[in-house]
Amino acid sequence: MKRLVFLIAVAALALPATSSAKGPSEATVTGPGLGKAIRITGPEAEGSPLMNLAEAAGFFPAAFGQTPDPMADARPKGNLGPKYSIDYVVPGPEGGNDKIHQDLYPYAKSGGWTYMPAGQPIFDMKTHGGWFTDSRLKGILVARGLPSAPPTPSSKNSSSAGFFSTGKIGLLLLVLFGIGAAAVLTRRHLRGTAT
Repeated sequence: MKRLVFLIAVAALALPATSSAKGPSEATVTGPGLGKAIRITGPEAEGSPLMNLAEAAGFFPAAFGQTPDPMADARPKGNLGPKYSIDYVVPGPEGGNDKIHQDLYPYAKSGGWTYMPAGQPIFDMKTHGGWFTDSRLKGILVARGLPSAPPTPSSKNSSSAGFFSTGKIGLLLLVLFGIGAAAVLTRRHLRGTAT
């Protein structure tokens, strides 16, 4: 009997935090290259778009902690690509909502990464926080409107537009004026020596 109780206790500890923790009711993704924010809502049900995102982003272990802890304490090495944000709305126990923020790096070469700062208030506790990675993350977001490749600078930010928008055109005009003035003076000088 003691062995059965022990096995039940071990099985209960092995269940993911998603089974006991209240999840978000909404997630909004913002960042570069998005025409408008990606907003995902839905029921807290296994397999729903919102729960798929929350699980792939590591929302539950980052918010509530989990044993074993899948969170990394340190930022992964290398270039993670452009930074996006996931802002969650989590219904509170007394009718209010908690807002939880998570940084998102969907284009990291080593797979999509998220970072949730520790200490954000949720229910009557604070978020556990940390770095999390899941190879499904980028695909889930691409299916909802994230570009499949990192955004490139738009034509407004191209090198030629940057040249003209930074006032360097004045320098160009000054150089052209100087060349024109030198040509006029040279022509006058040549006319004066020809006579």
